[in-house]
Amino acid sequence: MHFQLTEEHLMIQKAARDFAQNELKPGVIERDEHQKFPAEQIKKLGELGFLGMMVDPKYGGSGLDAISYVLVMEELSKVDASASVVVSVNNSLVCYGLEQYGSEEQKQKYLVPLAKGEMIGAFCLSEPEAGSDATSQRTTAIDMGDHYLLNGTKNWITNGNSASVYLVIAQTDVAKGHKGINAFIIEKGMPGFTVGPKENKLGIRGSDTHSLMFTDVIVPKENRIGEDGFGFKFAMKTLEGGRIGIASQALGIASGAFELATQYAKERKAFGKPIADHQAIQFKLADMATQIEAARMLCFKAAWLKDQHLPYAQASAMAKLFASETAMKTTVEAVQVHGGYGYVKEYHVERLMRDAKITQIYEGTSEIQRIVISREVLK
Repeated sequence: MHFQLTEEHLMIQKAARDFAQNELKPGVIERDEHQKFPAEQIKKLGELGFLGMMVDPKYGGSGLDAISYVLVMEELSKVDASASVVVSVNNSLVCYGLEQYGSEEQKQKYLVPLAKGEMIGAFCLSEPEAGSDATSQRTTAIDMGDHYLLNGTKNWITNGNSASVYLVIAQTDVAKGHKGINAFIIEKGMPGFTVGPKENKLGIRGSDTHSLMFTDVIVPKENRIGEDGFGFKFAMKTLEGGRIGIASQALGIASGAFELATQYAKERKAFGKPIADHQAIQFKLADMATQIEAARMLCFKAAWLKDQHLPYAQASAMAKLFASETAMKTTVEAVQVHGGYGYVKEYHVERLMRDAKITQIYEGTSEIQRIVISREVLK
């Protein structure tokens, strides 16, 4: 066992940290306040190769491992979870799904520009009545012979308005249940495809979350991913990797809050000495540090298993469950350490607390992670 990062890992980590501090931090409070999508910053992240990190270089990617991905997600998320979720969705859900399961034609047409950061992708599974219960797809894709006719609504879609390529999960044959579900590649601008208003959210407010509506959208047969009926398996397999991204995002939110709390505790004085000298604060910091380190190890283990092409469903679910719970606890405590200042936007921790909550919900709620873990444990 080697609890050590390689030289390459350290370089990638530093590049992500420098980008977060120099490019993301200056306008992050304003973007949160005005729900402004970080378009310019995302473009630069694409140029750095962070939007197709694990994609094979022959498809325009950086060809890096999942450990590198965890490191980048943590550093970006310490500062701006609205930017890091774009990186997560594009890498874990869109690029991964296309590279693993797409046809060569689909890879050349869509994966290459996505991996290069020339386009952004979106993953469309959730619906008004199908979140955790992903088998209850109301969006339909009726086989019309040479094409599919797509109708329905998708909810809570990250990159909803910024994306150019959308991976949409839809029901083709209700009688077959989850075996009648397919996954399709939809392009922005296809007739009948409209983007709904932006959601006004508690956290990750810079990320553009929208509902999507499909009315008689004609989808060419070549835009179906995999064999007929492969859609549900495609979604579940893709989400396994997505959990590593969100676990790393939660880890970053927690470690960002911890760093701010530690720095503040050393500077703020009460009763004649820095509050870091008071045991009440020391114990808070000790618990935060321990839980963050445990979350980091779980993230690394899941990423390592993925890199070794070993089963990682249980590990990624554990990482997401624990890291997201840690993010919530840590950010609440970071606000407490800051006292009244923690409640004020300019100190960043209140935003991190608001951002943390979504990590317990999207890409599988904490309750769903517990179902995944218990199934694996009881096999």
